[in-house]
This record gives sequence, structure tokens and C-alpha cells, in this order.
Amino acid sequence: MKDLFSLLKRGNRSALAAASVNAVISIIKGIAFFFTGNVAMFAETMHSLGDTANQFFVFIGSALSKKAPTKRFPNGFGRLVNLVLLGAVLIVGIMAYETIVEGYHHILHPAESTGFLISVGVLAISVILESFVLFKAMKETLHDVGVEAKGLGIIHQSIRHVGKAKPATKLVFLEDSVATGGGLLALMAVIISHYTPYHHAEGLASIIIGILMFFVVGKTFLDNAAGVLGEADEFMQNKIGALVLEDPEVKDLPEITVLKEGDEFHVELMVEVDPSISVAQADDIKDRLEEKILKEKGVADVIVEFDEDDHVNSWDNRLKN
Repeated sequence: MKDLFSLLKRGNRSALAAASVNAVISIIKGIAFFFTGNVAMFAETMHSLGDTANQFFVFIGSALSKKAPTKRFPNGFGRLVNLVLLGAVLIVGIMAYETIVEGYHHILHPAESTGFLISVGVLAISVILESFVLFKAMKETLHDVGVEAKGLGIIHQSIRHVGKAKPATKLVFLEDSVATGGGLLALMAVIISHYTPYHHAEGLASIIIGILMFFVVGKTFLDNAAGVLGEADEFMQNKIGALVLEDPEVKDLPEITVLKEGDEFHVELMVEVDPSISVAQADDIKDRLEEKILKEKGVADVIVEFDEDDHVNSWDNRLKN
């Protein structure tokens, strides 16, 4: 139990915060839907329920992926977060389907909803809370990639670098972006439906929200399917390659692989050195490189191999190609 608690403390905090906030939001929306029968509110309730379950599983998966390797699983549990996310998107997919179906039925049989003020109030509060979680996910994104920003720069830089964030952080960012946008869309649909004869607006909003949820499902599935298979990270390859070539005794870097498993990176590289150096000198180079690479955020282990310098600049040729 103590080990489990220690692992949970290392789980993705933005996912836990998002799950907690969305749990509260889904309850509020569900109560509002019960009293108003508003279809856009139903869509948002399903959306928030899906996000709650999804982000809770993300938090659990990100925590369990930190478990130390065992004899049975010597490579560790890094990819577990990707497997959990693949399972979690099924929940969102089901919610998205129900949301679209309900919206379609409302378009076929439009009806004026009741409780206008309740709907507007709940949706407005939800958008504010979702925006808070989204902003937290933006800051977590910048923390993951090691970028500093302040004020409005946080928004711009997080959008720019979200593709390099941890899988869990990326999912929370994506889901809460859709949730915030979906909340605003539902709010506009309720207002249009109340003040105009166009009662189809709520059904249309429900369908659009469902489609946005399917977009999250597709994006998350593709990203984490690659993670389960073991995906090379080109950005980290180039970054670590540049660090390695800063060493004065490294002549070239013909081979480097940076494999991303969950939140961790596994680095394997071959460096070319002067063939006349001693074993002790080669060992010093190896220790130096390992120490430098392991300081990079997320790097779990490093394997360094040696070859003699062939006087062909493989690294520069690789970058050109």
C-alpha cells in the first residue's frame, strides 16, 4: 500500500486536477440537464463524464508507469501509460457516439428547453472552470518541455510545444481545449434556441461537440499506438546528438536512437573516437557522455558504444538528408 501511494504521488498532476474539476462539472451539468432537459447540456454532461473517467485513468496510468523494473518486466513499465490511454479513449468514443445520436434526434424533433437561466449559469461556470484547468495544463506543458513563459506568452508557447509534452499532459491539454470550446458552443446554442425560433441549435451543437470528442479519440489513439510500439523521438535525438559532439574527443556520431516509452527516453548511441586512445580514456569518455545525457529531462538510461574514426562526417550528412 505504501509503494502504491508513493507511485500515485508521482502521477501526472494536471490529469488529476482535470479529473477532479471535471467530476464536479459533470455532476453540476447532470443536475442541470435533469431539471431542464436541455440537449446541449446533455452533450456537455456526457463530455465532462468522459473527460473525468479518461483523465482519472490517465493519472493512474502515468503513476503506475513510474514503477521500477522487475525480473518479469526488466524493461520497466514506461509504456503502460500509453496502454491506459488507448483504453481510456474507448470511453470518450462511446460518449461521443451518444452525444451525436442525441443531437441528431433533437434536430429531427426539436423542442424548446426550460430553465434558461440555469443552463446559462451552469455552462458559464463550467467554461470558467475548464479554462482554469486548461491554463494549468498549458503551464504543465511548458514544464514538460523546459520552456519558460509568462502572461499571454504561456498560451502561445504551450500551443507551440504541446506536441513535445508528456502523453498524459498532451491529452489533458487537448481534452480541455475541446471542453472549453464545446462549453462556449453549447452556451451560444442555448442562447440562440431561447431567443430565436431556431431550436435545432442545441441539437447541432451536440453533434459538433460529439465530433470534437471523436477528434480527441483519433488523435490520442494515433499518438499512443505509436508509443506502445516504441517511437523514436527525433527532437531528442538531435538535441542529445549535439550534446555528444560537444565532447572534444568525440570525432563523429554515426548512430543514435532515442526511444520514447511513456514519459521516459532510452538512449543508444555509437561514437567514433581516435583509435589510438587507451581503454581507460574510452571509459572516461563513456562516463562523461552518460553523465551529461542523463541530466536531460526524462532520460532513463544510456548505452554508449565505440568505433574508430573513419574520417567521414556521418552526423552532418545525416542532418542534410
